[in-house]
Order: sequence, then C-alpha cells, then structure tokens
Amino acid sequence: MPAPTALSLVLTTEADRGRAEALARELLERGLVACASLHPVVSLYRWQGRLERSEEVQLLLKTTPAQLEALRRALGELHSYDTPEWIHWTAASDGSYGNWLLEQLPLSPGGGPPAPAGRPGDGDPAG
Repeated sequence: MPAPTALSLVLTTEADRGRAEALARELLERGLVACASLHPVVSLYRWQGRLERSEEVQLLLKTTPAQLEALRRALGELHSYDTPEWIHWTAASDGSYGNWLLEQLPLSPGGGPPAPAGRPGDGDPAG
C-alpha cells in the first residue's frame, strides 16, 4: 500500500456564492489549493455582543502543510470579511487522490505544473 499523503484542510466562509467562487478560483489560480468544495450553510454566532444569523457559503479548501501559511496570508488579503473563519487541521489520503492533490500544487514536494483537469467520472479524483 502506498504511503499516505499529508494534507491540510481549511474551513472558511464567504457571504454568498459569487464571492465564494471568486475566492476559490483565485486560490486555485495561485496554486495554493488543489480543490475547493462549496457548501451553503446557515451560521449562528455572536458578533459584537449580538446573536447573528447569516446564510453563507462554506469553503472546504484542500492543500498541503507546505502551502498552509501562504494560504492563510492569501485569505487575509482576498477575503471579504474583516475576520474570516480560519480553521485548519491535518489529514491524510492514501493512493491516487493524494498523488493528484500533490500534482496540483506546484510548491509542494512532488508537485509540478497543474495537469490537465479531468471531470468527475473521467477517472480522475473529484474534490
């Protein structure tokens, strides 16, 4: 069995789908994430002493530990919120998905220029 590939997963939210997609595309173009999954969510939280409710889009960003600090800086630069959500944790993937992820991130060990993108169902791993 191949050795597991170390991954970093990051959660953040954006105010709407358009902003979430724009953020995801920019992070992909900069080579900071291999994949961004977008999910509509309802968030309940305290902000400036008041209970708030917001419909947002949550982004699950998939990257490597080597990219984590650059990704954090880019989110601070690009995000529409003054205090963007930044939650990250380490994970691992065995086999072809981990290898694919590394190939998408040019600054990661083993990474290079992004390979031509496949579509889900084409045999390449999807998000």
